[in-house]
Amino acid sequence: MTALGVQAQKLLAQRRPRRSFFEPSIRALIIFCASLAMVLTSLSICDGHWLLADDRLFGLWHFCTTSNQAELHCLRDLRQAHVPRLASGMAVAHSVATLAMVVAIFGLELLMVSQVSEDAHPWHKWAMGSALLLLVSILSFGGLLSFLTLLRNEVTLMGLSLMFWSKFTASFLIFLNAISGLHINSISRTDSVTYPWGLPAKF
Repeated sequence: MTALGVQAQKLLAQRRPRRSFFEPSIRALIIFCASLAMVLTSLSICDGHWLLADDRLFGLWHFCTTSNQAELHCLRDLRQAHVPRLASGMAVAHSVATLAMVVAIFGLELLMVSQVSEDAHPWHKWAMGSALLLLVSILSFGGLLSFLTLLRNEVTLMGLSLMFWSKFTASFLIFLNAISGLHINSISRTDSVTYPWGLPAKF
């Protein structure tokens, strides 16, 4: 190797940008918050009791009535709730909510794989994972909106259960993580394209 080549390598090594400490920390925080949101979503969907209206408890999978304010009598046939289009509409609502969980698993997996990937462009996986989380938030809010629309005549602010608010909080948290992931990825990608070896592109 010539002396000129050795000097060029030294120059590139000296000017190679160091990865900021905050970037991997922020990415780890995004993954952690997305995982926490998935846990909250799973609990709220599995429980499914989202609305208490007088002596009736409406959920994704069934509705319940109380007898003597003590015992719950639950039915899976939502047509017996005597709410128009509740059975067909609720099937759409819990199908969308379940699909959101499946998509969230793939999105979170892509985010984690991108952090241990050794290929040249791990930001591809991170961008795809963040985009899937954004889709998850849209599906989650769609399921919540479907539920509220079907039971619009029964909904009260105090009647919505803790499981409903857990689902709402998780959906909003996933949305924030998706937007944050896309933003930090765009910043990192711009820096890597502009300075591929720590030097300006013109050089």
